[in-house]
Amino acid sequence: MMDGGNESEARSGKAPKDRRQERLKLALRENLKRRKSQARERSDFTPASSASDEVSGDSGEESPGK
Repeated sequence: MMDGGNESEARSGKAPKDRRQERLKLALRENLKRRKSQARERSDFTPASSASDEVSGDSGEESPGK
């Protein structure tokens, strides 16, 4: 009696371990690409410095709530 999984292994020519390794390699490669892309996006985005926030908030006038 043959299991259905064994039949597909014989046709593909790869053991389950090999297929798992291939999947892991691809997943790792895709993850690395995604992380590099995210890092590039973060480095391109330059938020305003905290010093400019202080200057823009200090107009010399008191706010109506104070």
